[in-house]
Amino acid sequence: MPEQVSFGVTRHVGFTVNFSTTLLLILAFVAANLPFLVERIFFVVAPKAGSKNFAWRLLELVVLFFVVGGIAMLLESRQGDIHPQNWEFYAVNASLFVVFSYPGFVYRYLWRRRGG
Repeated sequence: MPEQVSFGVTRHVGFTVNFSTTLLLILAFVAANLPFLVERIFFVVAPKAGSKNFAWRLLELVVLFFVVGGIAMLLESRQGDIHPQNWEFYAVNASLFVVFSYPGFVYRYLWRRRGG
């Protein structure tokens, strides 16, 4: 089992770190696509116009970004201290979240359906 040495303390790094990272990436991918796949506003309220406006989808994307970030901080705190991050870290994560949402965006706005 691989070991991690930090300030003279040896910790075993194995299944839990890899599993948490994989789980977090899958969760981020699913959460980033949900606003484009679900027609209800915040998954509860049906829109009055029949279909959800793009602004609602964008707001849901931002809220889900912070929810996934909170879950990531929770997972990190369970494995040790939370490492403080600078703005670059959050900019890269926001960009990755937007890239993850691209399949849902394509499905909702760019995909041509037969007969339509």
